[in-house]
Amino acid sequence: MAKVKTAFFCQQCGHETPKWTGKCSSCGAWNSLVEELVQKDDKLKMEAMWADANQQEHKRAHKIDEVVTQDEARFSTPDPELNRVLGGGLVPGSIVLVAGEPGIGKSTLFLQCVMFWKKMVTLYVSGEESAQQIKMRSDRMKAQNGNVYLLNAIDTTTILQEVKRIKPNLIIIDSIQTIESPYIESAAGSVSQVRECAAELQRFAKVSGIPVVIIGHITKDGSIAGPKILEHMVDTVLQFEGDRHYAYRILRTLKNRFGSTSELGIYEMVSQGMRPVSNPSEILLTQHEEPLSGIAIAATIEGIRPLMMEVQALVSTAVYGTPQRTVSGMDLRRLQLLLAVLEKRGGFQFGAKDVFVNIAGGIKVEDPSIELAVVCALLSSYEDKALPSNICFVGEIGLSGEIRAVHKIDQRIAEAGKLGMDAIFIPKGNLKGLQTDKYSFEIKTVSKVEDVYRMLF
Repeated sequence: MAKVKTAFFCQQCGHETPKWTGKCSSCGAWNSLVEELVQKDDKLKMEAMWADANQQEHKRAHKIDEVVTQDEARFSTPDPELNRVLGGGLVPGSIVLVAGEPGIGKSTLFLQCVMFWKKMVTLYVSGEESAQQIKMRSDRMKAQNGNVYLLNAIDTTTILQEVKRIKPNLIIIDSIQTIESPYIESAAGSVSQVRECAAELQRFAKVSGIPVVIIGHITKDGSIAGPKILEHMVDTVLQFEGDRHYAYRILRTLKNRFGSTSELGIYEMVSQGMRPVSNPSEILLTQHEEPLSGIAIAATIEGIRPLMMEVQALVSTAVYGTPQRTVSGMDLRRLQLLLAVLEKRGGFQFGAKDVFVNIAGGIKVEDPSIELAVVCALLSSYEDKALPSNICFVGEIGLSGEIRAVHKIDQRIAEAGKLGMDAIFIPKGNLKGLQTDKYSFEIKTVSKVEDVYRMLF
């Protein structure tokens, strides 16, 4: 039998005790003691099972000038959106953490990816679903792949034994909260179990060179479940977002040691699985049969991808004493700031009005360049005059009412041209160095909110 020693450590002060108590005897914190592994003899045996003689050289110290750098060879997946978010594909020996709300499509996305990735031998470990449930989902995707192995196990020792037998090129763990290590006595999903299981998978990935994808849960406030050290241990952290009442999903990069963290992938949930969206601007824009007030098109940037989004606003007379401020898809505090600017600098009486703002498509936008479109949508609903559907806006609003310049203006203008826009309103500060003659549509520059109101209304 392996010699295993565990102890309980306080998460606040680090005090060690041999058994669990409700209150730390050192600092007095309640429920702060967590079981951690102190000694495990089988750790070296597990690493030696995957190591070779050449890797002993990597355990010696080298001068930084003697280190030879080389580009990491990547495994390009069949999913172009996933490749974009990962920075070009999966890196051998990397460990990727994917988190999202229940039912958002995390398991579906990666099962679909490996079912169409026929050249990769994949071990799909599921502690939540049976093999029959996973097979039913793969049949719905209408994909057949004999190189995908299913394993219903929650013990890390069993998983690593199957890995040694099958010798896969990729491992998917669904999910880390259901996996448990025999060296920890606490229940699966606890802080100690999640940390120890992730540590064993990390050591295995680095020694064997096999990439590991870990699917994780989130808490009710939206953060990744488990200890924060889980995000530090992995190489890449992906967040799967979206409203389950809408068909569109966004895959964001929160951390990536092998690529940019500003990438973004967009999917559409269909009956066969997750469909990558190559041109999301056409989907996010609603085609109206007749002009409607309170609608403006914003040219925004998500990561390095330009998008055209529809901003909807509704301004009505307040029935109750306190006017309502409701927003969906952007920060409520930014809306309150824009309303204060319009009242102070433009003289509009929004203090007695109910204001509702929505970003169509259920997508949350943090780019401040949509503020000009939000202001134009508010003014359109305030005056009850529809804006032309073939114009778009880009610009950030300052507290003095000026329209500030934004970055990557060339990509935004080019995206507007692809969608057939006739005009785009940009900040005057972005005109410097911009070659306007290469665009076939009109580029209008504005410097203050009053200029936009005068040109539109």
